[in-house]
Amino acid sequence: MALSLVSPAIGVEKLRKLRRGFGALVCGAYGNGNGNGNGNGDEVFPSFLPKQVEKIKDPFARSLAQRIQRLPVQIGSSGSCIMSSCVKPVIRSNSNPVVLLHCFDSSCLEWRCTYPLLEEAGLEAWAVDVLGWGFSDLERLPPCDVASKRHHLYQLWKSHIKRPVILVGPSLGAAVAIDFAVNYPEAVEKLVLIGASVYAEGTGNLSKLYRPLAYAGVSLLKSFPLRLCSNLLAYKSISFATSFDWTNVGLLHCLLPWWEDATVNFMKSGGYNVIAQIKQVKQKTLVIWGEHDQIVSNKLAMRLQHELQDAIMHHIPDCGHLPHLEKPNSVAKLIADFAQGDRCQEAHFNNFKHVKRPNSVVESITDLTRG
Repeated sequence: MALSLVSPAIGVEKLRKLRRGFGALVCGAYGNGNGNGNGNGDEVFPSFLPKQVEKIKDPFARSLAQRIQRLPVQIGSSGSCIMSSCVKPVIRSNSNPVVLLHCFDSSCLEWRCTYPLLEEAGLEAWAVDVLGWGFSDLERLPPCDVASKRHHLYQLWKSHIKRPVILVGPSLGAAVAIDFAVNYPEAVEKLVLIGASVYAEGTGNLSKLYRPLAYAGVSLLKSFPLRLCSNLLAYKSISFATSFDWTNVGLLHCLLPWWEDATVNFMKSGGYNVIAQIKQVKQKTLVIWGEHDQIVSNKLAMRLQHELQDAIMHHIPDCGHLPHLEKPNSVAKLIADFAQGDRCQEAHFNNFKHVKRPNSVVESITDLTRG
């Protein structure tokens, strides 16, 4: 069965059943008393998420939010740990797992549309929050520069995943993935880069700002109008109502008390500059690009494919900068085929080509809540 937020082929009743299924998994993990919820047992959110999660309308964002956990990740020789947020797979597979990173200043909720499809395809999928973003506990603020983000991801992999992975990075997450793959090749079997933002030379002059100005600039990042405008630019054809709700999803992690400090720390550190590392990548790489990407030029997609040692390219039509949100069916199939190779059974995807991408999550909420 292929999944879609709003689809004639899936329908409201099946979507409601899917939500109940996710809810059962979460209640088993957290119990009814350990999180935010509506009190009737239908939805239980982890208590560490901002209470504004309850206002999110996107049913897949709500479902995935219920599955977010914090795992201990040791970051220093003294044994100090960060309780690090991620979505763990329900079932472990014999095949190497897929690890999903996210874009700049985002969270694992970015994979809300594609994650269920990857599970349907039989993949062991981890959606992890990069240090400094997402929902990890950073009350004792650690450094959030590139080296610290890399080390944290390695320690998470070493402690909890323990096998070579197919590492997936969208936008700036592609720079995170390249940096990690070059420095820890034993941890990465293959790479998937989506709308890759890998040719920027770090944060540039922003790293030289006086600290008060840096905080002023960072505070703009959680401005709703700015985020909404960015969303409208990032997608080719989603409705305004969906973009409005997805802006609230993207802002959720910014409501944690340490978000500004962590983001300023990253910005002042100089950020990611992986231009010289691209040609060092030895892993086979799948490059995915939306044909109507207005954020990162398609010319850079061609350059990236040329500079990587072993890369294949796939363009997704009628799609903007974030195919894993705008065209989740296509992205899930590409990742699964790439991850599983010849072992991928076409039966998993018989419905993919027939199921339309959701045009508006918000437009379906009224029907969902009536039941």
